[in-house]
Amino acid sequence: MSLDKSTLERVAYLARIKIEDSEINKMTTELNNIMKWIEELNEVDIENVSPMTGVSNESLRERQDMVNDGGYSDKIVSNAPEKIDDTFTVPKVIE
Repeated sequence: MSLDKSTLERVAYLARIKIEDSEINKMTTELNNIMKWIEELNEVDIENVSPMTGVSNESLRERQDMVNDGGYSDKIVSNAPEKIDDTFTVPKVIE
């Protein structure tokens, strides 16, 4: 597949990309080189290659989900300007 000037201008218009007239020939050449490379990839035999999601077959370690408060709420509110018990106190903003 080869791209010509009119196709490039149409794609640029649809993508809302402004391409200067002086760059059209260079861009056409670059995109044609990319299309050739993609066609070369289509020639690779992948019949017996299984799909993979990463380069290693290791799975991530899992941990048990446990809900807790952390146990250190006093440290969290220690720098608060005002606090009541272990909670932040903020000024009223709605009447």
